Amino acid sequence: MAENNSGKAGASKSEAQWKDELSPEAFAVCRQKGTERPYTGQYDQHFENGQYHCHCCGAKLFSSLSKFDAGCGWPSFSAPTSGPAIKEQVDVTHGMKRTEVMCDDCGAHLGHVFPDGPPETGLRYCINSVSLDFKEGG
Repeated sequence: MAENNSGKAGASKSEAQWKDELSPEAFAVCRQKGTERPYTGQYDQHFENGQYHCHCCGAKLFSSLSKFDAGCGWPSFSAPTSGPAIKEQVDVTHGMKRTEVMCDDCGAHLGHVFPDGPPETGLRYCINSVSLDFKEGG
């Protein structure tokens, strides 16, 4: 995917276009708000130096500097990158009240944020690997 940081490039795509462009798993998670199975994603135990970008539009979302092992089975971050990387909304599906996080550029579902993270922020952004692409370095 091409890197994007402010153009809302994917916001105008139809669901049919997303379905054609994404793998079935990426479409189910990113566009239909699904969840990958825990401990199966390629970035759960990935601790290289670099940046995590939105799989759908390429927007920069998280730095490896904020990644930590929460033991929950999904990549976990204590904070998004600076700037308008993500947006949040209340999610009351599955009989729970949670805070969903989405890419601010294209609206892709990323995962959820919980108030049980490390002391620096107290937050744990629990993100589906399939929602992310990784790029080494700064």
